Parts: sequence; C-alpha cells; structure tokens
Amino acid sequence: MTYRLARAVGFRFDAERAHAMALLALRITGPLRRGRAIEHDPVTMCGLTFPNRVGLAAGYDKDAVAWRALASLGFGHIEIGTVTPLPQPGHLRPRLTRYPERRALINRMGFPSAGAEVVAGRLGGRRPRGLVLGVSIGPNAFTPPERRLADYLTLVDCFGGIADYLAVNVSSPNTAGLRQLQGETLESLLAAIVAARDAGGGRRPPILVKLSPDLDDVVTAVRAVESSRADGIIVANTTTTRPGFEGPTAPGGLSGAPLAPLARSTLAAVHAATRLPVIASGGIMTATDARDRLDAGATLVQLYTGLVYRGPRLVKEITFGSP
Repeated sequence: MTYRLARAVGFRFDAERAHAMALLALRITGPLRRGRAIEHDPVTMCGLTFPNRVGLAAGYDKDAVAWRALASLGFGHIEIGTVTPLPQPGHLRPRLTRYPERRALINRMGFPSAGAEVVAGRLGGRRPRGLVLGVSIGPNAFTPPERRLADYLTLVDCFGGIADYLAVNVSSPNTAGLRQLQGETLESLLAAIVAARDAGGGRRPPILVKLSPDLDDVVTAVRAVESSRADGIIVANTTTTRPGFEGPTAPGGLSGAPLAPLARSTLAAVHAATRLPVIASGGIMTATDARDRLDAGATLVQLYTGLVYRGPRLVKEITFGSP
C-alpha cells in the first residue's frame, strides 16, 4: 500500500486514533523490514556517531511501542518520549488536530506516558544496528513546581544507562508552568541534571535541552545551557502562536509547515549565540527544508509532522538530498 493511500484511509479517522493505527501497523510489519539505520554521510556529535542526519522527534513514539520498526524506515536516530516518572493519561481527548490545508498539527497531549518503568523495559534487548537512541524526559503534570527537579533526576537515574542521549523537555506548552523552567532557574535545573548524570557512573549520555520557539530571550537561555555544562540544544518545540491562521483554532502547540519560519529563525539565533551542537526540529516537511536547517547551523534534523504528511519516503529524500 502506498503511503498516499494509507494516509487517505488514516485521515478518515480522528488524528490520535490514526496515529495509534500507524504505530500498530509498523509493529506488525516491522519484522518484515531490514532493521538498521541508513548509513549515509555519518556525523559525530556529542561523542556519538549518527549514521545519517535524519532523526525522529520526540512525541511520535512516546511509549517506545514501535521504535525498532520505525528504525527500519532509515532514521539515524530516534527520540522516545517525552517520558514521565509515573504513568499519566495526559489531557482529555480530542487533543490532536490536523490542518491538512496548512500541513500542520496542533496538539495538547500533555505528556501522556506509560511511565518510566514500562518504557525502560521496552528499550532493553537488541537494538537495530547503527541506531542512536534518545529519550526525552519531563515531569509529571501533578508534580508541584518545587518537586519537578526530582522528577528529572529520577528519569536520569532510570534512563542514564539505557539511552544514548537524554533530551530535557522544558518547552512543551501543554504542561502548566513547564515553560517557566526556561527562565532564571534553567541553569540550576540543568546543572543538577548534569551532576546526576556524572555521578551515575558507567555511561554518561549527553544531555540535550529542547527549547521553545516562543522564547523572548534566546541568548539568556543559551547561556544557561552553556553554564550548566549540558552538551547540546534541540530547536524547537511547538509554538502557541498561529502564523498564517485566521479565526479560531484548537488549543495547544502548533507544528508543521506554519512553524518552519519561526523554528528556523530560532535556530539561527541559537547557532549565533553558541558553539554547542544543535538539532533542528519543527516544520521540516521537505528535503529542501532540511538542507536549509543544516545550512543554518544544525548538525542533525528531526521529523514528526513531516512524516505524518509525507510518509517514510521523506526520510530517504532528506538523507540522500532528493528534492
């Protein structure tokens, strides 16, 4: 079945249900695929060797139910999550809305998660050859602000020996108060996370920080990341703005094509402010979009909404530089 036909069928269903169906289909067909990343133009970042520059962003496989099958699509890295310490349902449905005419999604998922123990169990065992595995971590919604650091430290302890890198999510717009962590407490939060990573012994996975495209002061946030000794930055999460939209929309974070200019400008600002490596995410819908982000200073790119609208062929188009 071509992806165009599969998408036509899937788009007849509620967006979240269609996504669950896609993950199920991948799990069923995954064993029939070659379970390895595409090796083309490998790059070393944060001491890790990525077989290619295209990855899957956090949010697509939150609970690690299909990551091995997703690797068979050719991704050089896959980011699981965002994972929370304890299981939580996220917000009530509907919480994921498509805007096909805009090639966009709006989500207000709220970190639905099977919890760290379950997800960690699913990440054990044999890994597709060459794949770099990241885990995005975030606090439970019911954790009070003064206890959120403890949630992050719990997740570092859980995944520090499993993940190739950890991505600290402080930028989702769908957990109340989370984005405030990008303010004056960001350096101390990240420094504590880095210290916990270093104290763990054994493996020391790089710590990356995912920033919002809606930041008022990108430079201050970047300085906090640098001072904390974190290893890199992911730019950017979804936006609460609605560029190009007229009239009411669903609440939550916008991703897809309308996010691209804002994500790209945030990337440029981050790249100008630091020598830390940067992964570009947000609004990458074509091989041209990906090349533009690499030219703007990104080392790697990540897909989510582009995969929804374009399908698996987008991975190879970007990897091999096809239009």
